[in-house]
Amino acid sequence: MAEPRPGLALRFQRRFLAARPLRSLPWPELEQSLRTAPDSALLADILDKLESTAAEPLDELYEALADVLKEEECSHCYKNYLLPTGDCVSLSESTALISGGTTGLVTWEAALHLAQWALHNPGLFRDRTILELGSGIGFTGIAICKTCQPRTFIFSDCHPRVLRHLGENIRLNGFIPEPDVTWSIQTESQGQEVEGEKCQNPKVIVAELDWGSVTEKQLLGLRADVVIAADVVYDPEIILALIGMLQKLSTSRTDGKAPEVFIASTIRNPDTYQLFQAELDKVGIRWQTIPAHSSCDFLYDVQPDVTILQLFI
Repeated sequence: MAEPRPGLALRFQRRFLAARPLRSLPWPELEQSLRTAPDSALLADILDKLESTAAEPLDELYEALADVLKEEECSHCYKNYLLPTGDCVSLSESTALISGGTTGLVTWEAALHLAQWALHNPGLFRDRTILELGSGIGFTGIAICKTCQPRTFIFSDCHPRVLRHLGENIRLNGFIPEPDVTWSIQTESQGQEVEGEKCQNPKVIVAELDWGSVTEKQLLGLRADVVIAADVVYDPEIILALIGMLQKLSTSRTDGKAPEVFIASTIRNPDTYQLFQAELDKVGIRWQTIPAHSSCDFLYDVQPDVTILQLFI
């Protein structure tokens, strides 16, 4: 396994601090800032301040900034996914499977399969409110928004970096997420929607959603007709939180009708997947396997073992 890339502070120290002690810099808080800075923003800010004070040019600092920017540029790439309709989903993705402490910055196989299945079943999503759990960088949701004409699509995740990246990808594909709003405001605004109003360009919301702490009242405000998720059953430690979330969803409709739920999973560890099914049985959530294509149009080499379950909550 490759060694992790050194952090900003370490790379800065190698290129600059070794030559110039910290005490020679004009800001006493610089060392602490360097240890917590996530990217090149701090280095650029330091350079701006130095230039504004007509301080001596710091060649090592400029070189360190150039190195960091180069590495940042290489850490992400752009991918274009051509849909059968002729539309295209463009995404900025991480080049590493794990980046920033999360696996949510790449598109996983089950998301591709779920999108393909959705494109073959547009009527399930047309003019309805869709909630996606664990949206990651957004491929499935964006594909549905472009082809299935939902009324409202709610992307959700809990990792701050993933949410930020998700918002960028949504905008990259021509959709404008609703301004940051609280759960209560979402409840009010969605309650004012005209019944049956059709939207060619759906209302898009990005929600920070923690499965363990979200309440039934908050879920009620989302008014989801359909709930989807892809590659969220990969760790035994999160299965109970996921199932708890599904139980809350079962009572999250004012009309008494629970949302339709579809979860796509890549079977990497059969024991983990069987645990998920066993826990569903334990709490009385019925499920059935949805017939899906054995191959995925978006995958050109290895075809993983992907299953889509419909849950009756």
